[in-house]
Amino acid sequence: MVHLDCDQNVLHWSSEEIIIPYLSPVDNRWHRYFPDFLVKVKNRAGVVETIIIEIKPSKQTVAPQTKKRVTRQYIKEVATYGINEAKWKAADEYCKDRNWTFKLVTEKELGI
Repeated sequence: MVHLDCDQNVLHWSSEEIIIPYLSPVDNRWHRYFPDFLVKVKNRAGVVETIIIEIKPSKQTVAPQTKKRVTRQYIKEVATYGINEAKWKAADEYCKDRNWTFKLVTEKELGI
């Protein structure tokens, strides 16, 4: 957040301001997704871009490997990945409808 405050090209940012509906693959019901950040940035060409940013641990951005023994932990990992994937698909479609960009950021991109 400090980076967003200090970057002169960031015109506006907010946290969890937008609500995006998504269909959960776990219970087949509609839920509300609150992306981490909405950022308006002036790019190098001077054009204002709107970007929705979601920050997640890299472990949650890849499907869990199939295991021989199905444990509660494995079921939880599969459910978490499925829900995250549904959220990201909904966010991507939401952004495309508005000519915005959706970015998924992990600790690798943040240098943590």
